[in-house]
Amino acid sequence: MSKSNIKYSSSKDFIDESRNELVLTEFEVLNAEATDFPGNHHGYDDTWSFEKFKKKLKIKIVRIDNMEMEFDLIGVDPAIPNAFRRILLSDIPTMAFDKVFMFNNTSIIQDEVLAHRLGLIPLKADPRMFEFRAADDDVGTKEDTLEFELKVKCTWNPERNLKEHINPEHMYRDFRVLTSNLKWIPMGNQNSSHTSESVGPVDDKILIAKMRPGHELDIKLHAVKGTGRDHAKFSPVATAFYRLLPQVKLLKEVEGEAAQRLQQCFSPGVIDLIESDHGKKVAKVNDARYDICSRNVFRHEDLKEDTVKLTRARDHFIFYIESTGALTPEVLFTEAAKILSQKCRLFLDELKSGL
Repeated sequence: MSKSNIKYSSSKDFIDESRNELVLTEFEVLNAEATDFPGNHHGYDDTWSFEKFKKKLKIKIVRIDNMEMEFDLIGVDPAIPNAFRRILLSDIPTMAFDKVFMFNNTSIIQDEVLAHRLGLIPLKADPRMFEFRAADDDVGTKEDTLEFELKVKCTWNPERNLKEHINPEHMYRDFRVLTSNLKWIPMGNQNSSHTSESVGPVDDKILIAKMRPGHELDIKLHAVKGTGRDHAKFSPVATAFYRLLPQVKLLKEVEGEAAQRLQQCFSPGVIDLIESDHGKKVAKVNDARYDICSRNVFRHEDLKEDTVKLTRARDHFIFYIESTGALTPEVLFTEAAKILSQKCRLFLDELKSGL
């Protein structure tokens, strides 16, 4: 569908669409700019009020588990979900290895490479129970530091048979260094507030290094509290992103071979084929949410004209959070909301102090 082929029954329909939807045509995206500001459209009250904002705002959780969450954020401008995204990436603190003390490293991995690799291991310690460490403090205290040690030495397996065994699993012992080899060393009375199950790597099977007989690691590590703004290792999410809700509308009935081609133009689950009364397969929109807006339908001359209309809801955001494991995704979003509220209060205080 091209721009010239879009027809409206009235000027009100055109205005409503430009205010609420982005239209995807073959070569462009229409209504990309916002037009819902006061005085832009006659007969529309676009003045902002908190009551109208509360009435429109909705959050619907689609799926959730300990690591991932997908939810719909409805009735807001793009600035709101983008603020949440940026806060999730860079402003929510977590614990990560920041100091690595190498007493012995005879593996083939250089000290600096190994230290960097250790720093990127996600930890499941709750950062809300710790303080930020002072910049000039290299020792740390029980309030701001978690101490770990990594002591592994690779040796020959005395029961190996060189004629039969060439697999490292049978030839060596402790040749694979995993996060399960990290041992937590409580500082002070940390035992009373933490357990070995609540503190440590998120996954015990993360590979750190591979060694051969004679190689040895003797390392002490300090985990401290930080934010992704300082270093990516402190970011609590593997990813956090949002997209506008896709909408697919069939403008006429599509059946037979054309319906099958139409189904193949979209992601699985978007278009279903149902059997009509005449025994033919007819296309039907099942769930436009799965559409990635590839616009492949415009490759077909007989389908792109007056067959389907592709739009996106301007104020309906599909938000996705994948945690690294330190905090569950619902806790991360709650913390992001608290930080956003603090930023707003700080901004208002700055405005008042400047007047």
